[in-house]
Amino acid sequence: MRTLGSAVKAVFRYRRPDPECWEVVVAAVCDGTCHSWDANKAVAQAGSAISAHADRMAEALDKRLGSVEELALALAGMGDARALPALRRLGEENHLPSDRAHARTLAGLPAAELLPTMRTVLRQEPPPYHASTFTLELLASWGPAAAPAVPEVVRYLETPYAYDALRVLGRIGPAAAVAADRLADFATGRAGLAGRHHPRRAAWAHWKVTGDPALALDVCGAAVGSGTGSHGLPFLADLGPLAAQYADTVRGLMDSPGGWTRVAAAHAHWRITGDPEPAVPVLLAAVDPDWTGNPALPTREAVRRLGEIGAPAAAAAPLLRRILASGERLGHPFESRRILADETYVRTLTEALERIGPSADGPVRAPVPSARRGLLRRWRGPHAARPH
Repeated sequence: MRTLGSAVKAVFRYRRPDPECWEVVVAAVCDGTCHSWDANKAVAQAGSAISAHADRMAEALDKRLGSVEELALALAGMGDARALPALRRLGEENHLPSDRAHARTLAGLPAAELLPTMRTVLRQEPPPYHASTFTLELLASWGPAAAPAVPEVVRYLETPYAYDALRVLGRIGPAAAVAADRLADFATGRAGLAGRHHPRRAAWAHWKVTGDPALALDVCGAAVGSGTGSHGLPFLADLGPLAAQYADTVRGLMDSPGGWTRVAAAHAHWRITGDPEPAVPVLLAAVDPDWTGNPALPTREAVRRLGEIGAPAAAAAPLLRRILASGERLGHPFESRRILADETYVRTLTEALERIGPSADGPVRAPVPSARRGLLRRWRGPHAARPH
């Protein structure tokens, strides 16, 4: 029988640990007497990897055994509605997760079931820092389904969390049109709280809620031509062919010394022109097979964009398949979000290969690595696509 310490180390290190490892970790968290920070954080990130233990965790949660937050997140990660009562209580008690990375975990639950709680959180005075950033991230993930929260989100334009609020309003779309004038104020710098990053996000949001791209083209196009190109490129990419007048400028940024700028420019140029030929080599060069999860490098973003291009990016398939075959997780970030980060990368690789489709060198589905002692021979399927 494995010790808890060795089991925790295994689930943090390996993508397919021996099933006994998760069994030991879940048992410890559900016991109610174990106070292992690492075990709690592992379970909160595990998702479908521990779905076989869902009933046990739901029972522990109902009896208030173990860590309520981690057990609720674990069930939410499986899409299990039994997490909802505990999540509502956490919201009412101002004990929602403090890490915005967990917003994706909750995003798969029905928005209508949690939205009243999230709106209550956003009405708190003064706005609680961690709860606000987490809640706004969750609303952005829900997109149009978060429309009932527009009044609360608009209020956040007058707080230090305005940038996050701009993103939420843009993701909600036309249902947030009531905020159009305020978005224009941020886009043009007239808003009192507008900082240097606000105009581009606000201009993009203005386009999303009104359907009029003029302001977004002016503001984001000006940014691309002013030496701050990386800050405007994602929004021009979203505008696509509407931003055709900036295609040459964007093409020039594909030679930028900054890796993130090159990747953003390659993606934007493809979205604007529909021509994948210049973009694929730039994106492929940014895919480091030895990437450890360091956010300073745009490896995962490059993989995602290659997947969006699809079949014309077939040259990337062998490398992506090789990376996906690894049995070990990313080394970064810290344990509190490492499994989430690694599962996101696995999902990005899997979805990219599925979109690229079969290539000349073999099938898309990556083979499970040769069995090594202590590793489970199974594959975890992809989750929902990453929100913009």
